Amino acid sequence: MTSGTLLYAGIDGGGTKTLAVVVDDAGRERGRFAAGSGNYAAVGVARAAGNVRAAIEGAMAAAGSAAQPTAAWIGLAGVDRPEDINMLLPHLSPLAGVVRISNDAELALTALDNVLGVAVIAGTGSIALGCDASGKLVRAGGWGHVIGDEGSGWEMGRLALQAVARATDGRGPATSLVQAVINHWGLSDTDGIYSILYPDTDKALVAGLTSVVLAEADAGDAVARKILEHAAEEIALLALTVGEKLTFPDTGMPLALAGGILVNEAGFRAMVLERVCERRALGQTAIVQDAPLSAARAAQDLLLSAR
Repeated sequence: MTSGTLLYAGIDGGGTKTLAVVVDDAGRERGRFAAGSGNYAAVGVARAAGNVRAAIEGAMAAAGSAAQPTAAWIGLAGVDRPEDINMLLPHLSPLAGVVRISNDAELALTALDNVLGVAVIAGTGSIALGCDASGKLVRAGGWGHVIGDEGSGWEMGRLALQAVARATDGRGPATSLVQAVINHWGLSDTDGIYSILYPDTDKALVAGLTSVVLAEADAGDAVARKILEHAAEEIALLALTVGEKLTFPDTGMPLALAGGILVNEAGFRAMVLERVCERRALGQTAIVQDAPLSAARAAQDLLLSAR
């Protein structure tokens, strides 16, 4: 790396891993590195901060630098209130020349011009947030799997299992989801579902049934199709609810789509966009495949705004 080259970092700290990406002045990726969980609510402040440090240092080393980034945008799971940021700032501010800390979901906004618009995320969970030129930040969803996460992989999987249970009992309509779930989990019959789910339910395992719902819906199963349509409506509703509380130019509402289901499932993404467009004109639309990369590129603006 050329001496004197400025580097910027974007960090996505989730419950499982923390991924840091470093870019140069031209926005070219120079290095990336993954460390452990960045969710302080799960692993504690010291450990989460240590994992963020390890991810940044690893990415900088991959970029050929032993220095710290000029600026860093750090998005962490569990950061929802100003108090969270104030608590973490003393631990994270020494990691770069200029540091911004936000919720990890906010990183999706960095894929939009000037970081303005609405970002909707559908993976294991679901959430939407947005920001307009006034600086107003609005959020909807993100309430967790007990009372929220509508339209997410978790909810699609849960509704699929509920449909399987009802079909097996005869309380609900027949559905190809019964055999599909049995095959997906390698069971001999539906009795095995109980031991998989209880006493401790693995949310990721349930969310993994999204692929089953999508396949059976494509094959024409009415129950699976209904689950998919419900999910698309809920994700669209998240985006529209946030957008209604913000002001955007006449060119339309900028929208970023993030999370495994929206990024990887083109058919489902099209269903969501169709429902959004029925009620709101869209401006720039971005598919966020690499949130820490776009956050690293946005970190350069942090330096400019700090001057």
